[in-house]
Amino acid sequence: PPASQNNEQGSTLRDLLTTTAGKLRLGSTDAGIAFAPVYSTGTASGKTGRTMPNILDDIIASVVENKIPPNRAPKINVKSEIKEEPKDDKKSIQDDCSKRYSDIQYSWICDKHVLWLRDHKNTNNWKLFKECWKQGRPVLVSGMHKKMNFSLWKAESISLDFGNQQADILNCKDSIISNTNVKEFWDGFEDVSKRQKVKNGETALLKLKDWPSGEDFKTMMPARYEDLLKSLPLPEYCSPEGKLNLASHLPGFFVRPDLGPRLCSAYGVAATKDHDIGTTNLHIEVSDVVNILVYVGIAKGNGVLSKSGVLKKLEEEDLDDLLRKRLKDSSELPGALWHIYAGKDADKIREFLQKIAKEQGLEVLPEHDPIRDQSWYVNKKLRQRLFEEYGVKTCTVIQFLGDAIILPAGALHQV
Repeated sequence: PPASQNNEQGSTLRDLLTTTAGKLRLGSTDAGIAFAPVYSTGTASGKTGRTMPNILDDIIASVVENKIPPNRAPKINVKSEIKEEPKDDKKSIQDDCSKRYSDIQYSWICDKHVLWLRDHKNTNNWKLFKECWKQGRPVLVSGMHKKMNFSLWKAESISLDFGNQQADILNCKDSIISNTNVKEFWDGFEDVSKRQKVKNGETALLKLKDWPSGEDFKTMMPARYEDLLKSLPLPEYCSPEGKLNLASHLPGFFVRPDLGPRLCSAYGVAATKDHDIGTTNLHIEVSDVVNILVYVGIAKGNGVLSKSGVLKKLEEEDLDDLLRKRLKDSSELPGALWHIYAGKDADKIREFLQKIAKEQGLEVLPEHDPIRDQSWYVNKKLRQRLFEEYGVKTCTVIQFLGDAIILPAGALHQV
């Protein structure tokens, strides 16, 4: 639609579903949200329920019959306790949430931009998550490792079970990919002396990228796959069978994104001389993502920062007070540093990175997209310039063992 008609309405598909879901009376979930069931339902007598083409016909017929203008959706009242979506105003959202969700343990971090759900067991978490998710904001859920079988995710356990497999290993510093034995990677995961060396004698910063992924994950690691699925946060949204997980319920004739799961494993930068590199460069995912930190290795060997040294480096970041408090908690184990940006800032960031590339004498081709190509890790100095010159502020999050970070599609991030 024209920009004048957009008015923060969201996507056409989302509007279509929310506009018609209440009218069709196709079914509802325990969560109280109207939702069109995707699969046919059967009975002992062999009678089947409604099929997906019928549902799509109903939706189209409903829109045509009611002549709904594209820029205006009729009000629907699914349940009395579901209130009108609040205005996109941080203070009103937080004030409203503190009154309505007093039974949920939560905090706002990163200048009120990220919701932190502190009790992963609370079955009402999805209600507050829904309010935050409407605004396209990241969510942090802590303590997920307490639901998992920790022994399955240890480095030595994975190496023992799958060390003879071949996989692509990425050198994060120069982006060179090599196909090698997985055992080589895992042997050096916590023992720096066993890590590969680059030409100048420095220790290589390696990443086992997306291995295994998708159906390979499920086939190769069935016990770990089941352990992961039973431990997912906010199962209404994150579980493949979640009633509010729209992507999982799309019919087969849609082209689906790769929903994983995938295992991402990387060495930490604590053993490298250059701390201005990352294991995941700045990029955008095409679908919503939930990332759970299932294991944190403690590297040993020459040149590795001590635990106090690692904490000191993290404290130099622009951190929220609550994150600083978590760093001082001896029961918490920090493992990954995230920098997150809202999707609306993508064009500014793209323009900024192209400007920096020209300053550094790099060739900027018309077809070159620094975000799509994942060619940049934005270091501290550049993050400061990005804020000063373009007004784009970085949301810095430390991911501790057991933390699940949930990002909406389109959010930029690096790790």
